[in-house]
Amino acid sequence: MRISDILAQRQSFSYEIFPPKGDMSVEQAEQVATELCRNSPDWISVTFSAGGSGNSERTADIGRRIERGVGTPALAHLTCLGSSRADVDAYVRRLQSAGIENVLALRGDPAPGREAIDFSYASDLVPHLKDAGMCVGGACYPEGHVECESLDADLEHLKAKVDAGVDFLVTQLFFDNEDFYRFRERCARKRIKVPIVCGIMPFTSKKQLQRMTFNCGASIPARVVKRLVAAGDDEKAQFEAGMTYACEQIVDLARNGVDGIHIYSMNRPEIGRITHDALVGCGYLPA
Repeated sequence: MRISDILAQRQSFSYEIFPPKGDMSVEQAEQVATELCRNSPDWISVTFSAGGSGNSERTADIGRRIERGVGTPALAHLTCLGSSRADVDAYVRRLQSAGIENVLALRGDPAPGREAIDFSYASDLVPHLKDAGMCVGGACYPEGHVECESLDADLEHLKAKVDAGVDFLVTQLFFDNEDFYRFRERCARKRIKVPIVCGIMPFTSKKQLQRMTFNCGASIPARVVKRLVAAGDDEKAQFEAGMTYACEQIVDLARNGVDGIHIYSMNRPEIGRITHDALVGCGYLPA
């Protein structure tokens, strides 16, 4: 099922997982997806790692298992930097043969040896995927992309991506909902009318929070810092503080009429269960 059709019908709830890497097997990744699907998400997105990380080939495989084995729509990520049209066409054929019709179009992070070939930006990739018959999502950044000089410039780039044919947007993680509400207003003024799904990544430890914010540029509200200080060095207390904060975030978003909530699960089914239960408790999801 196309995600654009889901979002046309209702507010959505979804998860992100990453394909196998390191010691994780394909079967273990499939088990993670199966456990997350017990919470009846509208879709599960599967990340794509370029540049020789070794797991990009498995995105389509895990997506196929989600679509056919679990019966939940899969959203396959695709980064285009360093890829030719032939590379993209081959990847799309793998997705289509796996029954996957949803793609999240991304530029990818610049790196040595990963220069633009046929696609410099996600906005270049989007029409190519649309021509192939795919339902295409795009990324957006409530606080602006870390490489962009201003919020206005970032919004111009986003408008170009939407005008290229994006069907829906998924945000980068954020910790202050007011940042998202301001972003939503800016999008409305810019006549960006596609659904915007809120991406939320619960922090589970001090180290993880520092790594996430450094990589994506998300700001840390004082109330988050205070909760981590109160948790001290106790790992369980840090996890509980992060999950409590994330649940407060998503309940507030649900009550403020967002188009969808997307949980970056970090391949941890307990994160999926806790966030699902919070949304059931506030009436966003059925019991």
